[in-house]
Amino acid sequence: MKLWAGLAIVGLLAAAEYHGDTDKDRARVLARRNWWSFQKVVRPEPPKLNSPWVRTPIDAFILEALRAKALQPSAAEDKLRLLRRVTLDVTGLPPKPAEATAFLNDKRADAYERLVDRLMASPQYGERWAQRWLDVARYADTNGFEHDLERTHAWRYRDYVVRSFNAGKPYDVFLKEQIAGDEIWPGQPDPQIAVGFHRAGPEHLTGGNQDVEQNRQEVLVEMTAGVSNVFLGLTMNCARCHNHKFDPILQTDYYRLQAVFAGTEGKEVPLASAEEKARYDAAQKAYKDRLKPIQDEITAIEKPYKDAIVAERRAKLEPAVQALLDVPKDKLSEADREKQKNAKDQITPSWDEVLARVSKPELERRTALRRQLHVIELDEPPPPAAAYAVVDREKPEDTNVLKVGDHRMKLGTVPPGLPLVLTSLPVPLTAAGRRTALAEWLAQPDHPLTARVMVNRIWQFRMGRGIVGTPNDFGVMGERPTNPKLLDWLASEFVSKGWSVKAIDRLILLSSVYRQSAARDAAPEAVDPENKLYWRMNKRRLEGEAIRDSVLAVSGMLNPEMGGPPIRVPIEKEVYDSIFTEYENDNLWPLPKDRAQIYRRSLYLLNKRTVRLPMLANFDQPDAMTSCAYRPVSTHALQALSMINSDFMAEQSAAFAKRVAQAGPASTRVQRAYQLALARAPKASETAMARDFFTKGGTLQEFCLALLNRNEFIYIP
Repeated sequence: MKLWAGLAIVGLLAAAEYHGDTDKDRARVLARRNWWSFQKVVRPEPPKLNSPWVRTPIDAFILEALRAKALQPSAAEDKLRLLRRVTLDVTGLPPKPAEATAFLNDKRADAYERLVDRLMASPQYGERWAQRWLDVARYADTNGFEHDLERTHAWRYRDYVVRSFNAGKPYDVFLKEQIAGDEIWPGQPDPQIAVGFHRAGPEHLTGGNQDVEQNRQEVLVEMTAGVSNVFLGLTMNCARCHNHKFDPILQTDYYRLQAVFAGTEGKEVPLASAEEKARYDAAQKAYKDRLKPIQDEITAIEKPYKDAIVAERRAKLEPAVQALLDVPKDKLSEADREKQKNAKDQITPSWDEVLARVSKPELERRTALRRQLHVIELDEPPPPAAAYAVVDREKPEDTNVLKVGDHRMKLGTVPPGLPLVLTSLPVPLTAAGRRTALAEWLAQPDHPLTARVMVNRIWQFRMGRGIVGTPNDFGVMGERPTNPKLLDWLASEFVSKGWSVKAIDRLILLSSVYRQSAARDAAPEAVDPENKLYWRMNKRRLEGEAIRDSVLAVSGMLNPEMGGPPIRVPIEKEVYDSIFTEYENDNLWPLPKDRAQIYRRSLYLLNKRTVRLPMLANFDQPDAMTSCAYRPVSTHALQALSMINSDFMAEQSAAFAKRVAQAGPASTRVQRAYQLALARAPKASETAMARDFFTKGGTLQEFCLALLNRNEFIYIP
């Protein structure tokens, strides 16, 4: 306490002398506006190259860079592997046997273009893109930290993202809806849901004594980081405690941007009609009426034991405190009310203290009643629709520059504003309109960062690596673009095509560079070992979610239903025991009444920040505590255990085997299994190996499990 008191005094003294940034500070920032990513995009002309390999302008830029290093592109991928690549890439699911047959038999010159258009028109396109966007937006269905409470209506933001990508929503609109949709399009549901972006990150909510100012500062830090990472591609948070050590970003730049959100607060905004609310009220009353008799029985069992403990503890209190407990609350002074509350807390037993005294027969009866209670709880009516959103406050709070980022050490207030190195545009001082000003600035066609950052994400998603290898950092410590002209051409094309993600996505998917083989080659690797010039395609492992979804698709158990509240799936006991609770732990992870729901796509599973599903966590699912620009790819033993020994894989391999067995005679099972899992027939050597496996006693389920563990199944070719 002495240390902090001393620091606070220093802060107060400094605050009296604080006059903002010096002219020298500002001049130093303005002098560095020449950094490549702060320059406006100038559309370059695609190189004029006489080569049949050049299908799109993208190919011309790539081929020019390759030739400068005396390199050549790799051969085109074969038709079947290309089918598997683009289908997994665009939908996150493997191609079906019938789809493979149709594509392989399609001899039209534009067969591949037709395939790409069909895949991009499928609803799975939006689901696949949403998985990537939610990583970047650090989305989860819970708050995080120790209590990690669920956010009842947060899932509507996830569904909004899916809808937006499927609808081909212009990116500038997508951006504005998420930053200031409530201000720009007031009263419209989607924009109101979209601003849930600002609340997608973790929030530290706890009981007990609160430092309200610190809590508020944490929320503002999250909002500021979200916008700067996701849309600007800058590490603005590095200027929270001092001027940025590397980028031309002042500490006051950080707090001016934070001040944009000083007039913003989280709120659940009702979306339901009066009729829907009335239906909910009636359903909720009926639901509570079903619960009450069982709850009353449980209370009756506990009451004598609870009363006995209270009586014992009360008897140990001082007589004056005992007397205080009997006085009506409204007859007490404020000080005595606090004493009475503390006394009640002191004598009231916890649930486990009560159960420790309940007799065994009554405890068994109580356990049975709790089971009945939990069965009824599965029928709890969903609450009226609402948006997990933000709204404008009546009056924005002051924003102070904070010494070392500590809310107790204020150096002086700053108005809302935008990074000096990028613009001097003003931001309104009123609460309403601040986020609109930010959104409109970001969505300007000539903004130097917005389009570059997004086309880099699209490229990274399809090619495995961004043209800028640090998608959330276009600053000095980020990587320089490997092909600056291609990046700027894509950014310019993006804006000229109406900010269409689908247009850029399609252009990449149709390019020759995307259609290359991923085969290794020692000669070009010696020149470009990291494949930064894209002389071959990058072989990529599927994310944990896509692996799980692919397994479900092949087993025939995938439930394609889209949208809605998040779903819980069965978890191991060790995972269940890790769930934090201060109460009884007999129903912390209720599975859906309709068990078909547990076979939904992984996008719709409950993403609880403190409870990671082993299969997804083992395959590098981010923790959603910060923006994840790209997932690292690790290799370790737990992945093999998940894929071979988990209950999920045992169940799915059994379902896969059943599907294969029911499809036809035993003589065709190996071929059918290969077609379902890999969209191809087995090679002669693979057929011989399978025959030998079965001859030695191997089962069809074991064979199917082995197929699901092949690299060919888990990797995008």
